[in-house]
Amino acid sequence: MIREGYIEKIIFRNEENGYAVFNVETVEGDEIFVGTLPQGGEGMFISAEGEYVHHPQYDIQFKFTSCEIRFPEDINGIEKYLASGIVKGIGEVTAKRLIQKFGTDILRIMDEEPERLAEIKGISMAKARKIAESYSMNRKFQEVIIFLAQYNISINLAMKIYNEYGDTIYSVIANNPYKIAEDIPGVGFKTADDIARKVGIPDDSEFRIRSAILYALGQAMSMGHMYLPRNILVNEVRGLLNLYVDIPDDIIHDQIEVLHVEREIFVEMNTAEDNEEEPAVYTTYNYYIEKNSARMITDLRVSYEIADDEFEKALNRVENYQKIKFDDKQVEAIKSAVCNGVAVVTGGPGTGKTTITKAIIEYFIYSGMTVKLAAPTGRAAKRITEATGYKAVTVHRLLEFVGEPGEAENTKGLKFGRNKENPIEADAILVDEASMLDSILFCSLLAAIDDGTRLILIGDTDQLPPVGAGNVLRDIIDSGCFPVTELEMIFRQSAESRIVENAHKIKVGEYISIDNKNNDFFLIPRNTPEQIINEINKLVTTSIPDFLKIGSEDIQVLTPMRKYELGVENLNKRLQQTLNPAGKGKKEKEKAGIIYREGDKVMQIRNNYKLEWRIYDDDSNIEEEGIGVFNGDTGVITEINEIEEELVVTFDDKRVIVYPFSMLDEIEHAFAVTVHKSQGSEYPAVIFPIFNGNWKLLNRNLLYTAITRAKRMVIVVGNLQMLNRMIDNISELKRFTKFSDRIKEFA
Repeated sequence: MIREGYIEKIIFRNEENGYAVFNVETVEGDEIFVGTLPQGGEGMFISAEGEYVHHPQYDIQFKFTSCEIRFPEDINGIEKYLASGIVKGIGEVTAKRLIQKFGTDILRIMDEEPERLAEIKGISMAKARKIAESYSMNRKFQEVIIFLAQYNISINLAMKIYNEYGDTIYSVIANNPYKIAEDIPGVGFKTADDIARKVGIPDDSEFRIRSAILYALGQAMSMGHMYLPRNILVNEVRGLLNLYVDIPDDIIHDQIEVLHVEREIFVEMNTAEDNEEEPAVYTTYNYYIEKNSARMITDLRVSYEIADDEFEKALNRVENYQKIKFDDKQVEAIKSAVCNGVAVVTGGPGTGKTTITKAIIEYFIYSGMTVKLAAPTGRAAKRITEATGYKAVTVHRLLEFVGEPGEAENTKGLKFGRNKENPIEADAILVDEASMLDSILFCSLLAAIDDGTRLILIGDTDQLPPVGAGNVLRDIIDSGCFPVTELEMIFRQSAESRIVENAHKIKVGEYISIDNKNNDFFLIPRNTPEQIINEINKLVTTSIPDFLKIGSEDIQVLTPMRKYELGVENLNKRLQQTLNPAGKGKKEKEKAGIIYREGDKVMQIRNNYKLEWRIYDDDSNIEEEGIGVFNGDTGVITEINEIEEELVVTFDDKRVIVYPFSMLDEIEHAFAVTVHKSQGSEYPAVIFPIFNGNWKLLNRNLLYTAITRAKRMVIVVGNLQMLNRMIDNISELKRFTKFSDRIKEFA
């Protein structure tokens, strides 16, 4: 049975899967339609095939299994369509004016003569162009939604795909649907594989096998690996391919060889000394990232002769300025930074890394040299700025990030204003929290360092490895090719801190002492996840703010996991209710079951190299602008605009970014964050809930990282026995990287 009419009012729509309940004005009267509505707003014409069903609550409904959406043709339908808000810049009043002026010709005018919209009072030429752009995009998107619906692609995913490829989506689907899995976060091989099967790509095609190999290597990179041993790669690929048909291992091996010959991947065969090891399989891009980085960092490995009396004189000036007397190890760290092209300074909490950072900066300044200070994340840069008094920026901003290369440039990676042809203008570059540097960013940094510029890396290698691929700082140290100064002495003020004391105990595998008689480290035993959550709510609202005289926004809940009752997903829902409940005048947007509310603390969860940002002065003038927001950046939702379908986030470093509603899956609440996402940050107070979980995550390394994020207070809520088991668990997920070996090759 086919029923037709104009969509009068959408009662409900699930934006994830497109299921909708809506009122349709048919020739016989109003009816309720239910089914998957690919796209379309009020006023659109629908022709649907289905049958009538009886709903116990809503009576008779037309349940459709397929439908076609068309733009309205009569004047009432067009007015409803324009008034629905689906075209940005047009509301009910403007829709009525447009219809009165242009009648049914309005859709053609928006398409072909958009400048005529400015004939309407209140519509400027700029607004007319914006309306026309929104209408054009809506029409194209409508067509894409319907096209992708045949492949069971949800509205949200279709929007991501359209934003990535635009009108080229048709050729992508026809020629290489696996490209979607490579280019769009959250799209797995199975989704792309399902599309490929419908397009007609055979299950045993060489194209499908090669796509699985490249996808598996991409997934390995997202797990921190620069390569995979060939046997592990084959296992991963087999798991992807064997859903429909068994693919023999020798065929997978053959396609690995083909990709190697075609230079899509690089298979590094073993030497006689290590012939028992599996060959390492890289993407070609990753292989040259490691190799080029090793060459560039060894090129910087030079010595600078400085007379002892000259060094002593400059050091005395620094000591007098800071009113401090450096011990032998600190002097060694400063001298190493001054006398070497590349130097590393490591140490745990309380060992004076910040003091040494400040001393190194001042030494160079007093010697008439220019210094640049950077950190991998915005929060880390802000922290080191506050701690030293010297301006630090993110590594991306130091390199003057300008986005991703265009198609014409035919290169991978990121594009920076500072590079080999236009290096950073500095005599010395200090990177704090260097344990967070991933291989790709580090390679870009090295490319922008000119001969004669010193590079000083400062960090704590006992923290978790970087979120991105590689393990740069650890590999540099393990290579043994560069001077490394490890600060070990805990200074008097820090020695009085139970946080520092316990962090160093955890580091060496000792159980920590918790008697709750100190002022900065506490254990609150609780026996169930619900009891733990209730205790956290009390801590963030009254106990800690009253004790430390700080706001709830200065308290960070850190958890090892994402799922389960004590994972970030559930904790954020509960903490939002406590810290930022719904209120009069407080706008909110619900999407995919998540409520985003003005005042919410949020975090960017993946690198986005296209989003524009601005920094405003006190008079709302643009002070600075650029592009790019990065995994782990945190801020607050300051505005939600339903008319423009946008959400505004003001980040910790004052960058203001506008997110279309279609991109809300790029941010998540940050009342609670995983320990991994907290790297490089420091908070006045940290709450660490622990009850049970995945033992691959619950290890000493993670606990140490969580504890060392706190500046004034740590409160562990849960089970002391679980805490001790974490200290005993020294297992860490191995990262496949050969950067250390490559450094040795060039040294």
